[in-house]
Amino acid sequence: MSGVILAGGASRRMGNNKALLPLGGRPMIAIVAERLRAVVDEVIIAADDVQTYAPYADRCVPDRYAGVGTLAGIHAGLAAARNDLALVVGCDMPFLDPRVLEWFVQAAAGYDVVVLRQGDMVEPLHAAYRRTVLPEIEAAIGAGRRRVISFFPAVRVRSVLPAELVGLDPALRSFQNVNTPDEWRAISAGSRGGPTA
Repeated sequence: MSGVILAGGASRRMGNNKALLPLGGRPMIAIVAERLRAVVDEVIIAADDVQTYAPYADRCVPDRYAGVGTLAGIHAGLAAARNDLALVVGCDMPFLDPRVLEWFVQAAAGYDVVVLRQGDMVEPLHAAYRRTVLPEIEAAIGAGRRRVISFFPAVRVRSVLPAELVGLDPALRSFQNVNTPDEWRAISAGSRGGPTA
């Protein structure tokens, strides 16, 4: 099982690199990598600044498609993965729960993509993807489609409903992002040894 962390965003709402913000004395991305590593046997960080993130992963890879955003990061991570299936998460998700990640792995049997869906909203960065979707991602990018879900009609997708996770993560904390200074301060105030799931 491979794990991919996307760290190529501009962090506009945070104002500085949120991946490196300290939580419990450690960079947030270190916490994300640690929690992901409980489930996977390799951690890949997709980001253009390879040297900055090298200490937190087995490998760091830049996007192959410039200016495409999240979809290009998913593509870069999957292309570098050694395993058929990869868990893809954001660098700003310090509440990742290994039990939920493992649930997504099990749910991927017979599917190319497993994503949480809440109404019309899909969470593409706490999801499982197979490398078999790479041609469809490349086709979407080539056609100018940048939304992650733009290639979903061409592959087998399992949409997970919140009710399916109520026994593991009823508040969906594993999917929580830290995007703003206020969110970071609130989490920092309540965590000395790092955030708890």
